[in-house]
Amino acid sequence: WASPVITPARHTRARSDANPPGGIASRPPAAVASSRAHIHTFIRAPTLRLPPQEVQRKGKGNAVETKQSGVMAGKAKISYFYDPDVGNFYYGQGHPMKPHRVRMTHNLLLHYGIYKEMEVFRPSLASAEDMTQFHSDEYIEFLRLITPDNQHEHMRQLKRFNCAEDCPVFDGLFNFCQIYTGGSVGGAVRLNHKLTDTVVNWAGGLHHAKKNEASGFCYVNDIVLAILELLKAHQRVLYIDIDIHHGDGVEEAFYTTDRVMTVSFHKFGEYFPGTGHLQDVGQHRGKYYSVNVPLKDGIDDESYNLLFKPIMAKVMEMYQPDAVVFQSGADSLTGDRLGCFNLSIRGHAECLKYMTTFGVPMLVLGGGGYTIRNVARCWTYETGCLLGHELEDKMPVNDYSEYFGPTHTLQIQPSNMENQNTPEYLEGIRNRLLENLSKIAPKPSVPFHDVPPDAISLESMESKEDDDKRGGGADAIAARRAHPDELEPDEGDRDDKPSRFDGPGVDTEKADFYAGGVAAADRAAAAAAATTQVEGVEAAAAAARAVKAEGGEAAEVVKAETDAAEMEAAPAAEAEAEVPGATGEPAPTFVKGEQSEGAMDDGAGGGAEAELALAAVAAGGGDAMDVDGGDGGGGGGEDGGDGGVAPGGLPSRPSFGIMARDHGDDRDMA
Repeated sequence: WASPVITPARHTRARSDANPPGGIASRPPAAVASSRAHIHTFIRAPTLRLPPQEVQRKGKGNAVETKQSGVMAGKAKISYFYDPDVGNFYYGQGHPMKPHRVRMTHNLLLHYGIYKEMEVFRPSLASAEDMTQFHSDEYIEFLRLITPDNQHEHMRQLKRFNCAEDCPVFDGLFNFCQIYTGGSVGGAVRLNHKLTDTVVNWAGGLHHAKKNEASGFCYVNDIVLAILELLKAHQRVLYIDIDIHHGDGVEEAFYTTDRVMTVSFHKFGEYFPGTGHLQDVGQHRGKYYSVNVPLKDGIDDESYNLLFKPIMAKVMEMYQPDAVVFQSGADSLTGDRLGCFNLSIRGHAECLKYMTTFGVPMLVLGGGGYTIRNVARCWTYETGCLLGHELEDKMPVNDYSEYFGPTHTLQIQPSNMENQNTPEYLEGIRNRLLENLSKIAPKPSVPFHDVPPDAISLESMESKEDDDKRGGGADAIAARRAHPDELEPDEGDRDDKPSRFDGPGVDTEKADFYAGGVAAADRAAAAAAATTQVEGVEAAAAAARAVKAEGGEAAEVVKAETDAAEMEAAPAAEAEAEVPGATGEPAPTFVKGEQSEGAMDDGAGGGAEAELALAAVAAGGGDAMDVDGGDGGGGGGEDGGDGGVAPGGLPSRPSFGIMARDHGDDRDMA
């Protein structure tokens, strides 16, 4: 399919000096398409749009007027993606991630009446092939076939792809991924074709998922896939993340390119995912195109916007993106179940409202948010802001009114928690980031090239097929259950990497066990049981080796029993690592878990630069408070001054369970 954004005459435009002969842009489109599994090869494939927009500064403010046919002319045109099935998915009892919050948001939009001012679409389901534009084929095939009924048969794959406590296997998992990913990618297609000014998909924004593993409640990274779609028609894409957790999956994917700038405002410290140091700035061509704003507990509206507005004004001045992707995670609100910020809904929405003043096409996504009544409030209010409405604070009667009592108001009041972000700290962060942004080359560009086809056709966005035809009904479920063996990888592709499940030695510093979960007496008893089971595993392994040496056929039977015993021993072995005083130290408040090696081994992408970036992923030191650089820990980047980044590599990814700060919720409704 030919994209209407590029005319055939422009396909033949000569390469620029930035793309020497033999580079990626000189390769035929088929060669680029064949590299789709390698993210950096794909995103560096030069794709281009119509001549760059002209930007004119107006008055003394930071608002800009965009002169470009079909975009931001008059009142903004909003496209809204929603699938009524999304609220049916359930991560499990006690799990803080509740897709039901998207249904609550939609219901509020209906009762406020503002949905009538938007184009409403039911997203087409993203296919497995669409997802493998970023994710590995093996990982997507695993997600497609795994179910709660057959997961116990595939323990190695669960471990390999990090589908455990934070990212459980639940009914309809792959269909859930298809829905939220289809909305984000479909929205990007509409932006590419200039059919809308802003797209909203509150079900999307799952920013932690990696190329080869799930992470932090996220399975498929719809943000990366949507950005890849936008790059087919836009030279530069800006990603903004105001979720309380660092947007590590998106940053990692685009860490070595200047085609995408990532800006993340997040809590930094002993907090999931442990990345996002001030000095993590990108590598190679992407140096200074990763912007991290590390914050402390209790930040309020005034402090947040003192950072957000000047930083984003400088970003827009220097980078001049053609499109913006805005992740509006609501766990940065006050009172969030897993959060520790103190933003009001108006303060949170002020960031989104500010970005609309630049007149750049924008894809607005959801993300985190675990006090679901406040999530629904926030996203409803922000939808109104995009439409130019200040919604009435008194909420209309709706299907979920019982969630919003006793006040039944749209706005919430911040708490009196201490703001640990001092003016001096914020000023140091701001000055360092503005200095870094001044170092980038203004308005990087790429040469023209053939535009790949749309990932999702425009016609399919309006289709409303039944569940079976869309791959989510009873027939599909029956088919997955009938072919469980398809989950096993081919011989020679098994996961033999060391992990906490292997061997008798359990590292107490790497026990991925929830803090405050099990009483000390219970854990001590479990530890004793683990010792017995581990000894049994050793004995079984020895027996297997003896039988194998004699050429007996029973070796495989013993090996199977060993694997089963090993899997059974794992939870108890984890518990042993959690016994207070087992290592002579008190149990930690945040328990570090072993980092799955899948994403690092497969990398965030391909190509020579990406391989170099992934070659040395080492632990980075330093503190976010080290705004003047100091030693910065970890060795630095290209110039030796970027502490927190492994030499020539990606920032280190210490792992903290995202639910470690699970304080419970007074309304745990499915």
